Amino acid sequence: MNAISVFDMLKIGVGPSSSHTLGPWKAANTFAQYLEQFNDIQEVKVSLFGSLALTGKGHGTDIALMMGLSGEQPETVDLQKVTTLPQRVQITHQLLLNGERTIIFHPQQHIIFNFLERLPFHSNGMLFEAFDNQGDKIAEEVYYSLGGGFISRGEEVLEIDRMPPKYDCPNAIRLLLECQKAQLSIAELALQNELQWTSLPEIKHRINRIWEVMKSSVYKGCHTEGILPGGLQVNRRAAAINKKLLNGIHYDSYETWLAAIAQSVHNFSTISKWIGCFAMAVNEENAAFGRIVTAPTNGSAGVIPAVLHYYCCFVNPRASGDDIMRFLLTTSQIGALFKLNATISAAAGGCQAEIGVSSAMAAAALTECCGGSVEQSLVAAEIAMEHHLGLTCDPIGGLVQIPCIERNSMGAIKAIMASNLALETEPQQAKVSLDQVLKTMWETANDMNEKYKETSTGGLAVHVTVPEC
Repeated sequence: MNAISVFDMLKIGVGPSSSHTLGPWKAANTFAQYLEQFNDIQEVKVSLFGSLALTGKGHGTDIALMMGLSGEQPETVDLQKVTTLPQRVQITHQLLLNGERTIIFHPQQHIIFNFLERLPFHSNGMLFEAFDNQGDKIAEEVYYSLGGGFISRGEEVLEIDRMPPKYDCPNAIRLLLECQKAQLSIAELALQNELQWTSLPEIKHRINRIWEVMKSSVYKGCHTEGILPGGLQVNRRAAAINKKLLNGIHYDSYETWLAAIAQSVHNFSTISKWIGCFAMAVNEENAAFGRIVTAPTNGSAGVIPAVLHYYCCFVNPRASGDDIMRFLLTTSQIGALFKLNATISAAAGGCQAEIGVSSAMAAAALTECCGGSVEQSLVAAEIAMEHHLGLTCDPIGGLVQIPCIERNSMGAIKAIMASNLALETEPQQAKVSLDQVLKTMWETANDMNEKYKETSTGGLAVHVTVPEC
């Protein structure tokens, strides 16, 4: 697992959840491919356990399973299919398995939500079963969704077989030592590792694609009005904030829009509103099953784009493609530390594992891009996570809307504040290290009551009365 790529930590996908949508989607797709070896398949059944069962409906897990079993890919699927394909399956009770052969599939009968059971390895457990036309079971696989779109078959994490990284950085102190020894920044070290697996032109192409999706989700979210799906009747707010802040300024593209923001009033109140607007725009898109970048999860997908847009609008309006690449490479290297030493799954660690991690990633990247040292970038990540420790995940109605959308704005603001503090800090005088915070976060995750781990059985989810979603 030390060979974690930037493209593991930043994935292009479909909302609303990396653990409850993207992970099950990938698991279903993997199972569908596994079934290619069998000739006589009549039915497929999926049983969901733990957090996946408790909040799966609100997170679109059933939709993701049908998409994955049908062979669709989250990075490239036509977003209209996310609505039309499940609707067709509901009506016809048939599913085109891996896009090739028709099987019987009644979603209400073949997707089973086990609310009172949990599989042993992780709260996000799935049991896939396939049956022949005699009703006999011919295949069975257990998968887990580990957060951030990572999945395992049983307890074996499914990952790309890669050669070891050039610089093995299993923890923060090792990352610092490797950077010092090689005289590299965090982004430069991450790039050297990435070059072990991918050519430079391909790295630049894929990072640019990630940036394009981030830009698109921010821009689209800032220009789309209406009510989010799911039954909570949550109004989109980013478009109204964008319109109010620009106050009639004309623009006709993303580039002219960004220029208008960069040339607008720059006071603390206005800038903080823009940061909140950027973050909410992405997560409103995420909640509406839009295309976003899992960074490192869908529920926290707005933090990194918001901080990066803050950098491009208010810190360095002349930011180049190399600056963007530097920012995103740094985020991935910091995110890998949390993946290796703690968790990026809210079902395992609460929202500290999502918003907290994304805030730490963004804080370190902003610090590096603002001229901070490696030590200061690690301090920024530590400060950001330190002030998210213990943050619970208690989505109302099992939807990534309340408090998730606003929470991305708070995570972005905290990342910027953490960076500002780190840039004014002598790292050798810091009393808390990132490794200490990583250890504390993991212990906190293990101590946290299950009802605060993306189950909607505690916190705001039970104290706020909502209609049936």
